[in-house]
Amino acid sequence: MAKEESSIAKTAAEMVKGLAGSYAVTLKHLFRKPITEQYPEYKKPLPARSRGRIILTVDPDGDERCVACYLCSAVCPTSCISMESRERDDGRRHAAWFRINFARCIYCGLCEEACPTLAIQLTPDFEFCKDDILKFVYEKEDLLVNHGGRNQEYNFYRHAGLSEKGEKGTHINEKPPVDVKSNMP
Repeated sequence: MAKEESSIAKTAAEMVKGLAGSYAVTLKHLFRKPITEQYPEYKKPLPARSRGRIILTVDPDGDERCVACYLCSAVCPTSCISMESRERDDGRRHAAWFRINFARCIYCGLCEEACPTLAIQLTPDFEFCKDDILKFVYEKEDLLVNHGGRNQEYNFYRHAGLSEKGEKGTHINEKPPVDVKSNMP
């Protein structure tokens, strides 16, 4: 019986000690000067590679960079990117429609890494809240910007080579085609 009373007293002492410690921390912070960031007026500087809203960029000629290769939608872990590809009259592929559901996006940046044409880029813009979840579905028109993003001078089709824009072997840094018959013994 005496043992039970001592264990109850010990438990009560630990409870009082824990409660007093909690109040001590509260009192310590109660009399400090508050640190308040006035958010809309003052925005905390973000790191250079912070990832936020996704944009679709254009090349220096003003054409869309996206060739609808589906790599971004294939690599996306949440499957929030969808598109449909078409071919224009000049033989160039493009996305007939491109859609991202930002309500599902986790801003991992894998789509940006997978894009061979540097069309998809993540910006530091993170401030877009909506009152309706369907407003988080952005179409190509909402994502397309009229600049090249971080890579202003990159033009995929100058380096990829289109036979419609010139013969093989005439593009920048491209070697002339090899005649396979000349390699035979």
